[in-house]
Amino acid sequence: MSRVYNFSAGPAVLPEEVLREAAEEMMDYKGSGMSVMEMSHRSKVYDGIIKEAEADLRELMNIPDNYKVLFLQGGASQQFAMIPMNLMKNKKAAYIVTGQWAKKAFQEAQNYGEAVKVASSEDETFSYIPDCSDLDIPEDADYVYICENNTIYGTKYKTLPNTKGHTLVADVSSCFLSEPVDVSKYGIIYGGVQKNIGPAGVVIVIIREDLITEDTLPGTPTMLKYKTHADADSLYNTPPAYGIYVCGKVFKWLKKMGGLDAMKKRNEEKAKILYDFLDESKMFKGTVRKEDRSLMNVPFVTGDKDLDAKFVKEAEAAGFVNLKGHRTVGGMRASIYNAMPKEGVEKLVEFMKKFEKEN
Repeated sequence: MSRVYNFSAGPAVLPEEVLREAAEEMMDYKGSGMSVMEMSHRSKVYDGIIKEAEADLRELMNIPDNYKVLFLQGGASQQFAMIPMNLMKNKKAAYIVTGQWAKKAFQEAQNYGEAVKVASSEDETFSYIPDCSDLDIPEDADYVYICENNTIYGTKYKTLPNTKGHTLVADVSSCFLSEPVDVSKYGIIYGGVQKNIGPAGVVIVIIREDLITEDTLPGTPTMLKYKTHADADSLYNTPPAYGIYVCGKVFKWLKKMGGLDAMKKRNEEKAKILYDFLDESKMFKGTVRKEDRSLMNVPFVTGDKDLDAKFVKEAEAAGFVNLKGHRTVGGMRASIYNAMPKEGVEKLVEFMKKFEKEN
């Protein structure tokens, strides 16, 4: 069986050379006589793996020294609670709701204080990013929360909101490492890795040190305090050791590819191939306002449910898998993360042209 073109939103495609390297090291990591899967997280060898992964990530993202990098578990969804538990000192926070995940984060925050929805694009099925240049943000809000790239709806913030001096917290799960980013603009920038970086089970939190305090909401579990993990260098308990090891390999791959500037250029080229076709197609239509389009997730529809289903089925038979759209949008969605080769997108477009002719 040859490899398919996997357009899944996550867990998603990984670079082939990373998978091969992991396979080669599966039984014996660098002469240790064992797999990283079997290795004590307290061992010298593993300590080298996690420290090197962090150093490479710091280099890739140019992370300032006053930010901690935490490798945690529980996915992005656990951060929906962890963020208010650690940051809601005034029991108030502002949320911009631009999709399913921002909405879930907003709902979760209501358990811990007053979550104020300061903008939303729900009125048009989250198909655009609202204007965030002059929002009515409560003076005493502890932070402003966004989901920067909306996996399901295929939208992306091209400019960060004007937070009027408040701390910005961003979920970047589906655009992590897809382009350069100025970490200093965020208080917390975090994401699950299973879309653009590694296997499911790891969430990376990059957090400014002044936000890491003992002063959390009463009843916050030890495991949900940033301080617990920051003080222990992400080794308070057994971390998702193998997942972090694969992430580390992806960081090395990204460096080899030329870093985040090169990735952005590559991602723009890939996305353009698909968007240009959608803009001229008689059958397929993109669902997102042009200026808010994501480089990572591209939803599209034919306008006919039966035709959509037929397309997904025939695409799968042709080796283009996981193109079915999220149930809330319907239609199709192609996730074209860092590891999706350009030829995957070119071949998908060829297939779409053929399908359009035949139908």
